[in-house]
Amino acid sequence: MCDFQAEDLLREEDVFRVFAQQLKFPGYFGRNWDAMVDCLDDLCADVTGGVGMVGMIHGADVLLDSESLKLLVSVLCQGADRANSDVDLDGEALDRPAIAQHFFFALDEVEAVDFVGKLEHPDLTVVSDQEFVTVTLNPEVWFA
Repeated sequence: MCDFQAEDLLREEDVFRVFAQQLKFPGYFGRNWDAMVDCLDDLCADVTGGVGMVGMIHGADVLLDSESLKLLVSVLCQGADRANSDVDLDGEALDRPAIAQHFFFALDEVEAVDFVGKLEHPDLTVVSDQEFVTVTLNPEVWFA
């Protein structure tokens, strides 16, 4: 498990720096959202154990007012979707197994339903059961 503190993820440049450090992104990481998706897809066995990884973002309440919250969640979903697949974007088999990748946003004081309102976007499917929120890529947008 990789632990992140939400207060360290308020600005885009901080997201790139912290994720690169925590998840051991390669030196050529381009420090942009597309490069982050690529690096999440290519996490090495040192980070994933060859099986998968969980990223826990503690104190996620502070991200509610972040301008890049939706984009961060979308990028994490994109990276996880690609890592969780055993085929590339062209449908060709990869030379590695699918690697499970999940990210959790732990809220301290804000209710899950309040977090949902900040995540609604056509690219994402957001589901809440009052206690937990699940966010995935909207299949009608991403896989049509």
